[in-house]
Amino acid sequence: MSYHLVVIGYVWPEPNSSAAGENMMGLLEAFLKQGWRVTFLSAAADSAHMIDLPALGIQVKRIRVNCSEFDTLISDLAPDAVVFDRFMIEEQFSWRVKKQCPEAVRIINTEDLHSVRHVRQELAKHSDVTETTPVPFDNEMVQREVAAILRSDLSLLISQPEIDLLTSRFSVNAAQLWLQPLMIASHQSLQTQTDARSGFTFIGNFRHAPNWDALLHLKQTLWPLIRAAIPKATLHVYGAYPGKKVTNLHNPRQGFVIEGWAPDAREALNKHKVMLAPLRFGAGVKGKLITAMQCQLPSITTPLGAEGIADACDWPGAVTTSDDEFVQQSIRIYNDRESQDEAIEKGHKVLREKFETGLHQKALTEKVQSLVSDIQTHRSTLFYQHLLWHQSLRATQYMSQWIEAKGQRD
Repeated sequence: MSYHLVVIGYVWPEPNSSAAGENMMGLLEAFLKQGWRVTFLSAAADSAHMIDLPALGIQVKRIRVNCSEFDTLISDLAPDAVVFDRFMIEEQFSWRVKKQCPEAVRIINTEDLHSVRHVRQELAKHSDVTETTPVPFDNEMVQREVAAILRSDLSLLISQPEIDLLTSRFSVNAAQLWLQPLMIASHQSLQTQTDARSGFTFIGNFRHAPNWDALLHLKQTLWPLIRAAIPKATLHVYGAYPGKKVTNLHNPRQGFVIEGWAPDAREALNKHKVMLAPLRFGAGVKGKLITAMQCQLPSITTPLGAEGIADACDWPGAVTTSDDEFVQQSIRIYNDRESQDEAIEKGHKVLREKFETGLHQKALTEKVQSLVSDIQTHRSTLFYQHLLWHQSLRATQYMSQWIEAKGQRD
């Protein structure tokens, strides 16, 4: 039997721009490998680095928000399962999917818990934030994201700490959650000799607030201290969508080099010696640190950076809790070949134990196929799902219908 998956994307996938884009491609490839027909829908504008999905055998359709034309489209597509890319897409389209294709399995691809990242960003403006900082109940985005998860049949979480948060703090039924570690492309290292590498590096999509904050903190606070201890050291910064605020930081005389977008991020990172990732807020799993392990790069980060990947004692580099410690560990590992070799081995171990993408892809498709075969039994155990679909709690549907009707009158 041939199954049909529809994915409604927040953006068109850009696997060379961000871990989220690479993760989305891992999800699409998982179903293609198992013989599913895959259709990708999005209301987003085309982007500079979007991948050619039709070349991979994926049907593409452009859609509009707050438009009933979608109802006809999704009914004609008749999917067995629908993936909403992030909770905002679930809010916009899930009620339409439920109405037109009631038997279709509804899945959220969270990427990370956006509300947790949002809350941490706000809290970081006033005080230090750690991975154990409580997530408040009364935050509107938290409430919206948890409600979307409760409405759905399954939500994909990329880290165990996020699953623990949802089940323990927000009492989400574990049957609605699925641990789906970051699906990253396999990578055969270029085997660059450690002695041939030079300089520190940082990488990130600069539309992502945690990356900009980390880069600015490097430039203003951390890099001057590292550079003072290693006068000839350089820091090479890669990433998509740098914008003027990032390129204005370029200063080769200070060893601070903005390289910009790299067509092959791993090839670029393989040239360097140590990754710096002083992340002060964020959520989920930070893809740059997984990529660093693939490239045999020790990394210096924070507890938030390491969250969901490995404990400090197993970290391939160093997990630091203060600026002084970050600087000291960066200098130590950069100058010590033995520490670099130890970090590389730890990185191999983390990749083997947690990020074998092929195994996780197969497990995901088997889980979704089992839900497709008996979705009503699954839903019969989800009281809060039924509760949130009560007409008195469907504000997103009624707002969308009002926006469409208003647009037709104007």
